Amino acid sequence: MADERAADWQSVRGRDLYSAAPAMDATVKRDVDLHHEDDGLDEEAPQLRITRRGALLFLLFVAAALAFLYFVLPQIAGLDETWGKIEEGDPWWLAAAGAFTGLSFLGYVVLFRGVFRDAPRIDMRASYQITMAGLAATRVFAAGGAGGLVLQAWALRAAGMARRRVADQTLVFLMLTYIVYMSALVICGFGLWFGIFSGPDGFALTVVPALFGLTVIVVGLLCSAIPTDLQRRLDGYAQRSGRMGRIAQRLANGPAAFSAGIRGAWVHLRHGDPAIAGSMAYWAFNILVLWASFHAFGGSPSGAVLVLGYFVGMLGNLLPLPGGVGGVDGGMIGAFVAYGVDPGTATVAVLVYRAFAFWLPTIPGAIAYFQLRHTVQGWRDERRRQRTAELAAARA
Repeated sequence: MADERAADWQSVRGRDLYSAAPAMDATVKRDVDLHHEDDGLDEEAPQLRITRRGALLFLLFVAAALAFLYFVLPQIAGLDETWGKIEEGDPWWLAAAGAFTGLSFLGYVVLFRGVFRDAPRIDMRASYQITMAGLAATRVFAAGGAGGLVLQAWALRAAGMARRRVADQTLVFLMLTYIVYMSALVICGFGLWFGIFSGPDGFALTVVPALFGLTVIVVGLLCSAIPTDLQRRLDGYAQRSGRMGRIAQRLANGPAAFSAGIRGAWVHLRHGDPAIAGSMAYWAFNILVLWASFHAFGGSPSGAVLVLGYFVGMLGNLLPLPGGVGGVDGGMIGAFVAYGVDPGTATVAVLVYRAFAFWLPTIPGAIAYFQLRHTVQGWRDERRRQRTAELAAARA
């Protein structure tokens, strides 16, 4: 099986670029060699360039959003007893929510390690530092965790991964993460609509999310048919069409990379990689945090409603808000109320869930960021010593 997996990865990792070409010039060879292109030794860590005014506005926004969610929203909804309910939460269920939070992020680390297990220097310790530091960065940015991806790419480049391979493997990581998301929308949405699961069966609440997930999956599968060497295939067109042809050839890199990401994810799925278990554990335990939060204040909705409400609410993370603050909270509460959950219980459960799954990991994430900077410096020192030794051996 190991030989089969290695053969599968042989084409995906290089995106099959120029593999059919009888010869390569020096420039093309430098682009194709995934292990020896620019090494990232001198790349600086991502830093936030925030002015005093920008920082003040950010803090004011977060404070206002939290005040609205935790104080104003309960008043508007007539839930004056919200804070009282929080104080009455069952401590055993809250402890379970904390334990599920830790297991969820352990799954995330396993997912990352499974995807990047062949990368130099990326062991479980480094995987923990990169993922947790990335999660902390995601608290600052929204748009599906863009800040975390930038930090992740910087660390992988510093570890010695080539730029193109970082991009391809990151797409594989994202595909494996979100295939579970979209599959859950399809299964739970249609399951409720057809009466397989107990819960509301309204078209807008069940079929619409299911169709969204199904559309994303189908589009992804169709994109996988795009040749991963699309840029090479456009060589002739680029030479004949001048500037527009060259622009088209550059733009082809996006679809080709997307196709490579989907194919790479399929390799993991086909061989039952630990990365799959990590992805499923990440989402499953995260939902169990919410499940325990509901039980701490009375009881949880049915499984399908819990999963669908969770994932529908998570779409709020795509809103351009700092860390998605307010978007996910409000979206998730609104989703559960629409599914017939008591507004008071939904509000308390979601706010407690977000405290565990969103705010609590910020502390170890910030610590992991500084640990990662130290680790990266060690990698760079090691690689510089290796380079010096190689140059000395070559001159001898």
